[in-house]
Amino acid sequence: MKKLILALLCVIVCAPLALADTIYLRDGRSVRGTVLGFIGGRFAVRVATSTTTTGATAEQGEVQFFRPSQIERVEIEGRSLDEARFSSRTVQVSLEPNWIDSGVDLRRGERVSVKATGTIVAGRSRITPGGLRSTDPTAPLPRAAEGVLIGAIGNESDSPVIEIGIGRDFVADRDGRLYLTANRGTYSDARGAYSVDVRTERNLTPRRRDNTASRNNNDEEYDDDVFGTRNTSPAPVRSRLPGGGGDSRDTGDAGRVGAPREVSVNVPGTSRDTDSGVEVRSGEQVTITASGTVIAGRRIGEVGPQGGRASGFGSIIGTRPVPTAGPGALIGYIRASSGQVSQPFLIGNQLTFNAQTDGRLILAINDDDYSDNGGNFAVRIRVN
Repeated sequence: MKKLILALLCVIVCAPLALADTIYLRDGRSVRGTVLGFIGGRFAVRVATSTTTTGATAEQGEVQFFRPSQIERVEIEGRSLDEARFSSRTVQVSLEPNWIDSGVDLRRGERVSVKATGTIVAGRSRITPGGLRSTDPTAPLPRAAEGVLIGAIGNESDSPVIEIGIGRDFVADRDGRLYLTANRGTYSDARGAYSVDVRTERNLTPRRRDNTASRNNNDEEYDDDVFGTRNTSPAPVRSRLPGGGGDSRDTGDAGRVGAPREVSVNVPGTSRDTDSGVEVRSGEQVTITASGTVIAGRRIGEVGPQGGRASGFGSIIGTRPVPTAGPGALIGYIRASSGQVSQPFLIGNQLTFNAQTDGRLILAINDDDYSDNGGNFAVRIRVN
């Protein structure tokens, strides 16, 4: 009987209305129609024809209900029970400020199969789900291929990142929503998306209303949703910022709502554009502190984050990004998702400001010739 229930549950999930099934009952009746669902411990069947031992028929289109103990056997038309065991969902995974919600909730111990195709164009690179030969130290998986498809279960910051690539089967190590993204630190120059198919095995064990597994086939009070129907409503955000967490009321901050996020990054003396990995939103307060020294060329020599003396040819004709700031100074700008950049501004040893636009915070060295530079600044960024 248990096998019969599981077989029927498999079929119900995938049953197209155009096909007809035949249910043979223990009392001699046969019902031809479509199995619609399992509700309150009973199978619901939309009747096409129904005959009894006396030859009486039920009205066509009527929905009848049968308990598992009433059913002798079922003949299925045009369906594969093996295929019915699995649920499949396709999601488009593009490079955005946050991880992409797959809409699939996983249970610990559940087997998952993920396959991906498509292309993301980032700058001059065309990236497939298998990634590039290069790596990206600012990506969620710094040692994995740049752009490779990755996933994570749950939006907690300590959720392990799973390298998926063009395809991978794995077992969920926890309960939670599956999130997907491409393994790359920057995203503002990216377009296109991967087409990702997520295949999971259905949980076909009937459960009682007390949320315990059924142990018999009698008239227990079953939960109406015996399939463990997956919740496809929007899940809490999982940010691509370092820390990676989020909240349903929070569109990207790591951890709890309103919590400041802090990031440390090294900016080499040769840097024209070091991605801080920090997304800022208009109105957010940003505090940046810097220490260390860089070599701003042979003539200027070693300088701190405030830079050297703002004089010379570069300051006269404005060849440095911030002409009024000294050579070698730490500067920054914000790059919007459209690729447009704000005016560069001096950071120096410390700067607190309110962001005027949404975008990625980029750090750089204020110079017009980086060929003979060296050293680096240690920078700490705090966003409230």
